[in-house]
Amino acid sequence: MSTVQPPRAPLTRFIVGIWDGMNFIRRLTLNLLFFGLLLLVGLLVLIAIVGGGGRQAPLLERTTLVVAPEGLLVEQYRTDPFMRALAQSSGSGVGEVQLRDVLRALEAAKTNDHIERVLLRTDRMTFSGYASMREVADAIAEVRAAGKQVVAFGEYFGQQQYLLAAQADEVYLDPEGGMMLEGISGYRQYYHEALADKLGVDVHLFKVGEYKSAAEPYILDGASPEAKEADLYWMNDIWQRFVADIGRVRGIAPEVLNAGIDTLPQGIVAAQGDLARYALSQRLVDGLKTREEVEQLLVERGVADDDADGGFRQVSMDDFLAQVAPVTGVDRRAQVAVVVAEGNITGGDQPPGAIGGESTSALLREAREDKHVRSVVLRVDSGGGEVFASEQIRREVVALKAAGKPVVVSMGDVAASGGYWISMDADRIYADASTITGSIGIFAVVPTFPRTLAKIGVHTDGVGTTPIAGAFDLTRPLQPGAGQAIQAIIDRGYGNFIDKVADARGRSAEEIDLVARGRVWSGDQALARGLVDELGGLRVAIAKAAELGGLESDGWRVRYIEKSATPFGRFLTGFVSGRLGGVLVGHSDIARGLLARVVPRAEQDLQLLESVISPQPGRPVKAVAYCFCEF
Repeated sequence: MSTVQPPRAPLTRFIVGIWDGMNFIRRLTLNLLFFGLLLLVGLLVLIAIVGGGGRQAPLLERTTLVVAPEGLLVEQYRTDPFMRALAQSSGSGVGEVQLRDVLRALEAAKTNDHIERVLLRTDRMTFSGYASMREVADAIAEVRAAGKQVVAFGEYFGQQQYLLAAQADEVYLDPEGGMMLEGISGYRQYYHEALADKLGVDVHLFKVGEYKSAAEPYILDGASPEAKEADLYWMNDIWQRFVADIGRVRGIAPEVLNAGIDTLPQGIVAAQGDLARYALSQRLVDGLKTREEVEQLLVERGVADDDADGGFRQVSMDDFLAQVAPVTGVDRRAQVAVVVAEGNITGGDQPPGAIGGESTSALLREAREDKHVRSVVLRVDSGGGEVFASEQIRREVVALKAAGKPVVVSMGDVAASGGYWISMDADRIYADASTITGSIGIFAVVPTFPRTLAKIGVHTDGVGTTPIAGAFDLTRPLQPGAGQAIQAIIDRGYGNFIDKVADARGRSAEEIDLVARGRVWSGDQALARGLVDELGGLRVAIAKAAELGGLESDGWRVRYIEKSATPFGRFLTGFVSGRLGGVLVGHSDIARGLLARVVPRAEQDLQLLESVISPQPGRPVKAVAYCFCEF
């Protein structure tokens, strides 16, 4: 039996008609987008198949390797492969240079018979610390020791860039360029007056250790005496080593270099403001030449090539790496796995360039479960972060050791506070003499805003079922009992940190406390205090990991364990890296718009503090092991 629906009222028919029309437009739009995307993907696939690749030109004899990377020296790319490929295809640069790539290129240049010399340009690189630069400097020195000439050229050198350039046989500076050695400093802003007096924000700091100064800018208007004492102690150590490194390769006594720096203003005045001539008078460079003059020098010493940029036979660092270390298929040899822990330590799953309690733990767990991995290097470059996330990663280090896989930590520029937390249980800890480490301590920051709200006429009031209910509401004044509870949490966290370090380093808690209390040390100072085992860089740590893993001298390989791109992302990367894809992308206004996003994330210190005060169930406050000790 069927029923006949009664006719709809005119108003209902009108509304239903509009609704049906909107649905039709929505479906049509989605279908058009879908088929348009399908057509685009098909076109990309066709172009990639027809001409997406390009064969590398063969490496000829008497070639000059040009090492001229542009961007920030990093342990791990922070931008995704697709965006980097877009940037390279359009000639915009990637904004980042991986330390491992620079080291691999210099290592290969030592023994490659086709490489006659190296042209070094470091004036377009930016750096985060002195440890990674000293490792690159050592690699350059090894190229020279292998009998390969190294020529450095720059337009303007910062003192960090100059450390690398100084390793060359000859250093040339543009006549209109310049450079200065001025020393190391650590200045930052202090916000107490602005927060407390101007805005009415009351910042409550809970910590252990008189040297734990990370949160001082929020409660003081200037650095504490303890902070100045500790900072100057490790800065002087790093600076005097820097001067000694320069003096050794340039044949200048350190005291002469220091005297020149102390009288820098007078020296520049005497040179009539000519920074290039001043650098030449201080014997910091060997001559003043334009880029064209340096290129002509390389033509005369090497092989002329009219088709090459600069007119001399050359190969770029990227093209050289593609030939000497090409990407191959599955390699079943035994492995030393390298896991990079770079950036702030926070909870959860984090992208490259940041350390996630879950994501970094997952990488270590992958190494533990891979039967081909025999040992692991944890490369740490971090000022720390959340205590719980740090503990998650430390547990994975312990689990690796329990599984019979040795763990070696290689400290980069900074491995302090939480960075030390994730390092301390390794079988062996390596640091550069100029690594920043230590800062064993934790703190918590709790800002409250009742006075701020009162300035605009807003007040908080209400009731709670217990005396502690609502005690951690940031719109109310912090109750003394709540403050006592928070300090107890921090005291326990510090004691836990000390005990774990003592257990890992085979020392008593009392001994560790003497070198802890939030104090920062250079790598050399940390070695003297038993916080690290040996001085050495990433390559030394990898060799030690291979030894501990029982690997033969030539029967293993290094594998970086990192997050992998999606299949579609790999396809797009391969396409834009190809010849025709590069042509299309290089002339695309859309691509240029996208490239504006290819910039390393600015990791602001306040982002860490913002995450610290974010409320979480069962956690009235986050304990933080962090050190604002980067340059």
